Amino acid sequence: MIGRLRGVVADVEEEEAVIDVGGVGYVVRCGSRTLQRLPPLGEEVTLDIDSQTREDGTRLYGFLSKAERQAFLQLQAIQGVGPKAALSVLDVLPPPELASAVARDDKAAVSRANGVGAKLAVRIVTELKGKPIGAGLSMPLHAGAVDAPVSAAPSLTGEAVAALLGLGVAEPIARRAVEAVAGRLGPEAALPALIKAALQELGR
Repeated sequence: MIGRLRGVVADVEEEEAVIDVGGVGYVVRCGSRTLQRLPPLGEEVTLDIDSQTREDGTRLYGFLSKAERQAFLQLQAIQGVGPKAALSVLDVLPPPELASAVARDDKAAVSRANGVGAKLAVRIVTELKGKPIGAGLSMPLHAGAVDAPVSAAPSLTGEAVAALLGLGVAEPIARRAVEAVAGRLGPEAALPALIKAALQELGR
């Protein structure tokens, strides 16, 4: 079983990346957030890996932090949640924001994930209630990576992203804008100020 890969980013496609480790290219399936945060082609990256062997072969799922890998495994332990749905949930809600959504009983936030309907969202929130989601959050594993901001509360950034989504901003763009300004404003920033700064960031 492969638990970690350290190598060079050789290729990035819509749902997967190829990591060259000593001349061997490993095809690793990743969520869109992970793919967007990978370093440029030719640069080194370390990915935490979940290996799944089935009748059609072995598939590798890659994450930039142990927390994301742990949350991925926790989601798949829930009936009806496969690898694709688990990645979709983490694309919308990284571990800190997923934990916040579960604590708030925010099923609507979970149901924003592709392939996750209202009933499955209820099951996810119910099953994860009271559990430490993605316990042991780690720092990004390569220079320049942007993980969940440590300078602002996860629930605050999640609400800011949700506000931008309500204004018609695409999820990846909204999240990048909020993460970019959260560090500058600090943990004491109010939600309106965070949203305003994110909008200004989008206008640049």
